[in-house]
Amino acid sequence: MEMRAKQDIEIGDDITPPLLPLSFSLHDSFLSSHCSSCFSPLSFPPSPHHYGSLYCSAPCSSSHSPISSSSAESFLPLTCPLSSDLRTALRLLLSLPSTCPHLHRFTNGLLTNYLKLTSSPEFAAQIRQGAIAMAAARKLRKGLSLDQSDDVLLEEAVLCLVVTNAVEVQDESGRSLGIAVYDPSFSWINHSCSPNACYRFIVSPPNATSFGEDSASALRIVPSVSEENFGVCSCSEYNKGTEGYKYGPKIMVRSIKRIKKGEEVCVSYTDLLQPKAMRQSYLWFNHQFTCSCSRCTVFPSTFVDHALEEILASNPSFSSAGLDLNLYRDEANKKLSHYVDETNTEFLSVGDPESCCKKLESVLEGGFHVEQLESEDGKSRLNCKFHPFNHIALNSYMTLASAYRIRSSDFLAFQSKTDESQLKAFEMSRISAGYSLLLAGATHYLFCSESSLIVSAVNFWKQAGESLLTIAGSSVWNLLGLPKSELSTVVKYKCSECSLMDIFGAKSILNQAERTNFENISSDFLACVRSASPKFWRFLIHGCHYLETFKDPFDFRWLAHAHCVAEDVDFIKEDSNCEHHAEWYTNARTHIYKVGMHCLVYGVILAHICYGQNSHLTTHVLNHVENFVH
Repeated sequence: MEMRAKQDIEIGDDITPPLLPLSFSLHDSFLSSHCSSCFSPLSFPPSPHHYGSLYCSAPCSSSHSPISSSSAESFLPLTCPLSSDLRTALRLLLSLPSTCPHLHRFTNGLLTNYLKLTSSPEFAAQIRQGAIAMAAARKLRKGLSLDQSDDVLLEEAVLCLVVTNAVEVQDESGRSLGIAVYDPSFSWINHSCSPNACYRFIVSPPNATSFGEDSASALRIVPSVSEENFGVCSCSEYNKGTEGYKYGPKIMVRSIKRIKKGEEVCVSYTDLLQPKAMRQSYLWFNHQFTCSCSRCTVFPSTFVDHALEEILASNPSFSSAGLDLNLYRDEANKKLSHYVDETNTEFLSVGDPESCCKKLESVLEGGFHVEQLESEDGKSRLNCKFHPFNHIALNSYMTLASAYRIRSSDFLAFQSKTDESQLKAFEMSRISAGYSLLLAGATHYLFCSESSLIVSAVNFWKQAGESLLTIAGSSVWNLLGLPKSELSTVVKYKCSECSLMDIFGAKSILNQAERTNFENISSDFLACVRSASPKFWRFLIHGCHYLETFKDPFDFRWLAHAHCVAEDVDFIKEDSNCEHHAEWYTNARTHIYKVGMHCLVYGVILAHICYGQNSHLTTHVLNHVENFVH
């Protein structure tokens, strides 16, 4: 089963109208804080031990509560695992026709993977246990008890359908609120690790103005079923009499590449910044298939997949000439990944950002000893370091940017606001912004080789821009010798070197002609920020030994000489507030602001391609830019 374009589709076009779910349910952790009908946050404080459905409004309650009560979900055990899956499956059972051909394989036109899941050791016991809980709940609602001889085939098939087809519904911050199952218009869209489309959710209360919703959007894809899937009925036949809900989280699909008529439309089911082995493991465990897309099957591996696993090895007492690093790469990545995962887990559970920063920077800078090697001088140890594009390094940059930001906030909260404490907090904010900018630059480098990484790039450019604008707007510059009125001279809206600000100023963001010319816009943007970043980069990262090894957050040509260290650049020390330094600080601050604005507006352009001009993320970033400008 697959979906193909029924016409040529340009980059950044809606492929589907807003699609309502066939069934959905909040995760347990959000039942007391979000509306069970529309998934929007509740405006009233929840009861601390509540379990069940809560609603934001009378329309949500009247439309959803009859389904909730009829589905028998209130009779499920409170400790039942996969409870959101079971609630979704019970609600879906209400919409099924009384007779459904090929039940083990297809229900409402959706693949159940029944035979595959129930024969899998990882899933069989869970599916059986969940199906029994569902059948027992349905019996209890009728005042009956479940007999051990009762057939739970229907419950198993529908639960398998939910496990196979459900997607995690995310809010604008990326949190997974719950799951939803959509009709074949979405569920028949297959996975690719190099997709040409992405999807977004529209979560809003009834009658609210929804971000990014265009009810006039047409369905621009058609189903295509291979002959080997015998016994498959058409979408319309399976959907007959099953229109889904009139409420709930909607989903829309949008192109991120140009798609030709007849070409298959694909989205990603997994994180594209993970290396091939991790993607394949996730897809098999969660969806029971092995990906055979062009990115996964090409040999040798793509540049992006190679870089995501790359490590740098060195040992002063051991000649690496002729050494096959592939023999040690897996072990190094496992040890490094385990160490970083433990550090992140400790950070999230204990909440010690300073310890997290020290541990992550220690392994980023110093590397890890992974193997005893035989050499002419006896045994020696191979020291492995992260390549800057390694997926573990990219995750570490993300964590470090957050940890330094938290340290800065905590430091000001618990220290008297002396000049010294403000400068110390400003230093942490600087380094946080440095990691955000490095993450955006590294991801962009990969994005240039794999354009489907645009979805990751959106958030990284947004975070980098916001971090830099926060630095540019800080009052601490006054302590460094700038007059208090200096910010008004820093804020400038136009750019003479690229068209990025003109696009934003025209409010068009990215019209059809500009989308066609997107590669040139992207190239001009990178050239512009690359020319400005040397004017402040050394100042921004001063005091962070790992970041100081990078001469430029956008220029990675030095990787051809992997062991080189960035040259020291003369710059004014932060503790100097002499009058003749004011001009230098003004120049640095101006370029920080300029690059911050460019990063944020570039993020808007990428968000427009992925989510549309009126999406929540695009609107949020636009408001941030306009508030800073005005």
